[in-house]
Amino acid sequence: MLKQYETVVILSPLLSEDELKQAVAGYTKWFKKKKIELVHQENWGLKQLAYPIANKHSGYYLVLEYKSNVETVAEFEIELVRDNDRVLRFLTVVLDKYALKYNEDKRAGLVGKNKKVAPKVAPVVEPTIS
Repeated sequence: MLKQYETVVILSPLLSEDELKQAVAGYTKWFKKKKIELVHQENWGLKQLAYPIANKHSGYYLVLEYKSNVETVAEFEIELVRDNDRVLRFLTVVLDKYALKYNEDKRAGLVGKNKKVAPKVAPVVEPTIS
């Protein structure tokens, strides 16, 4: 049974721009090879880490949302472990119906920093007749 997963990968800050693009392209190529549907990919860029990992205080964050089964998720995590010179940490979670709805709303711009807000309309006040 296919479920929807989200994997956050923290890549080494020592990677050049080309190496970073090559790593991301390698992951998407792996998904295509395994016939996994990549729902959404987002690059969060270079961020400070909460604590040092391998004497590094920052890392490139990459978020991959995809539909897969448990076996291929395990294979993908093994690929990330093999790529240990570039990958500092990763975390994979199964998305429930609430997380799926939140991610859809976020991509549509309904939540987050770029929240689309309906224009404010002044309330209609009906005159009272005495």
